[in-house]
Amino acid sequence: MAIKGRPRSFDRDQALHRVMEVFWAKGYEGAQINDLIAAIGITPPSFYAAFGSKEAAFHEAVDLYLATVGSAPKRALDEAATTKAAIRAALQSSVDVALSSQSGGCLLILGVVNCLPENQTARAHLMQARRKTVEMLRKRLERGVDEGELPGDMDVNRLAAFYHGVMQAISFQARDGATRDELEALIEPALTALPLQS
Repeated sequence: MAIKGRPRSFDRDQALHRVMEVFWAKGYEGAQINDLIAAIGITPPSFYAAFGSKEAAFHEAVDLYLATVGSAPKRALDEAATTKAAIRAALQSSVDVALSSQSGGCLLILGVVNCLPENQTARAHLMQARRKTVEMLRKRLERGVDEGELPGDMDVNRLAAFYHGVMQAISFQARDGATRDELEALIEPALTALPLQS
């Protein structure tokens, strides 16, 4: 038998967007239930009825981030005509994303930093999302090899991990208050790691 209750008096999609912003600003460990309910403007019972738990809300918020804000690097990688342009665009989009939040940085990178034992599931969810980013980079580099832009013996896994590391550095430096100029200054030196065929 279905449990009946009062209908929700809020837009759940809009509420999830606000939840995402709280987690993006404070991280999983820093965000308290009171922060989440205050951002949405509902009571704790309504929060739990809508999202189940803080952890479940975090998972949904990360998935929303991936589908919206966090999809920019993938689009950049897919749309650029050359490998160099694709990597440049992906790094530029990382700068844009890192500066689009008042707190700075990327939710996927900064969402769980301290990783207390009780937060392993939230950390695992972020790690899985980050692995998808590395995989996107690897696939674009493989395309560069297939199209003859990059040498066939290039270690695409290592280079994908390197560019993911640059994205992480962008996020951490943005959280520390780096300016757009300072973050964009990381892009050109990073591109010198591409062993482009002459």
